[in-house]
Amino acid sequence: MENRFVYADNAATTPVSKEVVEAMTPYLTDFWGNPSSMYSKGREARRGLDEARETVAAALGCAPNEVYFTSCGTEADNWAVKGGARYMRDKKGRTHVVTSKIEHPAVLRSCEALEREGFTVTYVNVKPNGVVDMNEMKNAITDDTAIVAVMLANNEIGTIQPIAEIAKLAHERGALMFTDAVQAVGAIRVDVGELGVDMLSLSGHKLNAPKGVGALYVKKGVRIAKFLDGGGQERMMRSGTENVAGIVGLATAIKSAVERLPDMERVRKMRDRLAGFILGNISHTIYNGDPDLRLPGNLNISFEYIEGESLLLLLDLAGICISTGSACSSNSLEPSHVLLALGLPAEKAHGSMRVSLSHLNTDEDVDYIIEKLPPIVARLRAMSPIYPGDDKQ
Repeated sequence: MENRFVYADNAATTPVSKEVVEAMTPYLTDFWGNPSSMYSKGREARRGLDEARETVAAALGCAPNEVYFTSCGTEADNWAVKGGARYMRDKKGRTHVVTSKIEHPAVLRSCEALEREGFTVTYVNVKPNGVVDMNEMKNAITDDTAIVAVMLANNEIGTIQPIAEIAKLAHERGALMFTDAVQAVGAIRVDVGELGVDMLSLSGHKLNAPKGVGALYVKKGVRIAKFLDGGGQERMMRSGTENVAGIVGLATAIKSAVERLPDMERVRKMRDRLAGFILGNISHTIYNGDPDLRLPGNLNISFEYIEGESLLLLLDLAGICISTGSACSSNSLEPSHVLLALGLPAEKAHGSMRVSLSHLNTDEDVDYIIEKLPPIVARLRAMSPIYPGDDKQ
């Protein structure tokens, strides 16, 4: 097969779709007013903002006034965790937070910030398949718990967590329930009512919308501390002139993503075909995460006796874009905290490869990865002084 370009790192970011660009353009060229202004130019922008809020709400199964727009998923995570915890401390005296060991850094660093404020945080373990240990979760939540924060789907290994069950445990103790759904929205069905959560975050650039826009769902009646002080935008909770064009792009993208959810079965089959080939033809490989309870496009494999960074670079030279884990942690030399939480030794965690396929990928893309991957793995292992050799390559 001749050289081609294969983008298979959609968990890191996605290309902005043509329809999103077309939807955004009028709000960059014609309807550029400030949505807080009362004259016609402002009202044009306000209409776009209001319609976008309705579209996002419909996609999540909530009311428009339960949607708050943010600059990204990280901001939404910070606001939910810190804002929820601080409100519960100030109003109800609760100073305990529960989360899992495999959360995105935006949640983990927020929890660490709360610890510096005097909160205590319980970091619940996951089982070897990457799913939260529910017995430990139940024991972790107490009458002092302010908020429970567990992601809907993991950004590295794709495992889907039992959020509805965790939310029930949280609410039985009077705690708030937040889930980071940045990776899940657009890949699986996400309905806030079915999940039973009080807050949920999402990000535009994971959905073929531009970077710099996200959203936080806050259930009606749930109170959290405001995030930004200023002019009182987003119903006095998150001040700052709204990124109208980006928000319109987010709404367009999430509507399209929900409509094409049936196509994710095709994506899952491509993922499974690639996984089956790797596990059946390349020895000393480890499938990270649950093979079934995971996002349809996510595949995380550890290759023993090689470094993930070297694998990434050689695949890139072949025209294939994958990652070794979270793009937000790509500058770190430390092994993935998610893989370590599964019980994987550091040397094996360093040899991980994350493939995240989307609706834009094809069977030909998978064929190309299948063609290029084995000789690259063999080349890297040939350089290893500890590689024992095998009969599959």
